[in-house]
Amino acid sequence: MQLETERLLLREFVDADWEAVAAYQQEERYWRYYERPQTGGAGRRELVRAFVAQQAQQPRRGYQLAIILKEQQRLIGNAGVRIRRLVDFGSPEASFEADIGYELDPAYWGRGYATEAARRLVEFAFRDLGVHRLWAYVLVENEPSWRVLERLGFRREGHLRENEWMQGRYWDTYIYGLLAGQWK
Repeated sequence: MQLETERLLLREFVDADWEAVAAYQQEERYWRYYERPQTGGAGRRELVRAFVAQQAQQPRRGYQLAIILKEQQRLIGNAGVRIRRLVDFGSPEASFEADIGYELDPAYWGRGYATEAARRLVEFAFRDLGVHRLWAYVLVENEPSWRVLERLGFRREGHLRENEWMQGRYWDTYIYGLLAGQWK
């Protein structure tokens, strides 16, 4: 499976992609909003293997895709949609709700790639997966990320105080949501 935009290709992960993920996660700026794993490169290899394993799910609930810059054929991040709740309205595979997330190599921040990739994922979730509601949570301090959501029409639905423990402290998060009817 792959999705395309003007500048990007969002494709399934392959095992060898772990090296590119490890390379962009070497950048110190990447870790500003993430907890550092204790496992180093081995942890990234396992992470990519988990993304690859999602491809065999029946029914499939996770779509974590490598973001490839078409012009350079370079992996610059990843983005995903994860179905959280299924409902049976005559179809046992009908999707009700999914969350969305994305991350980029810091060398490519500020160029609109996250918005472009997330926009294509939103379209995929609503049009192809039939999701009724998409949501995301983002650290309050990660303004570039929540601005991406707002550009795509997501509405801020909540502010959770000190609900995320990371880097030795508590962080606030915002919850964003977008309904299929709002997207259309």
